[in-house]
Amino acid sequence: MTRPPLAAAAARRRTLAEPARYARAMPTRERVQQLIEAVVTGDHAEAIAQFYTDDATMQENASEPRRGLAQLVARERKVTEAVAKIVSHRPDTVVVDGDHVAIHWRFEFTRGDGQVRIVDEVALQLWRGDKICRERFFYDSPAAAWRDPP
Repeated sequence: MTRPPLAAAAARRRTLAEPARYARAMPTRERVQQLIEAVVTGDHAEAIAQFYTDDATMQENASEPRRGLAQLVARERKVTEAVAKIVSHRPDTVVVDGDHVAIHWRFEFTRGDGQVRIVDEVALQLWRGDKICRERFFYDSPAAAWRDPP
């Protein structure tokens, strides 16, 4: 039985497209570990500059995504300058699945007045080669509120 010409052409396109989907450049586990080291050592803005694409997006929970490397770096500098101290804990879970990465982060932000904000989040990332092109953070917003030190 022969396929109608349109069905045959569509099947051929699907067959040709499938290998390309899996042939995309992906981050190595070593590259993801380099990102983690850069974040844990504390220079978050520099980590963004080094590990994100020029057209990267970053999104907090359900907020609108921020777009473009320059905006992402500038906002991170603003956040870090607004606090007295940031402790970036080494993630306890890192999953690398092709060009998708999930990292469970825990950050402690301390303001000059001593108030502390703890953010326990999962970052879902899409990598293009060795850089992140899209990242979205998921965390419990009320739990991440500023509070007085214990």
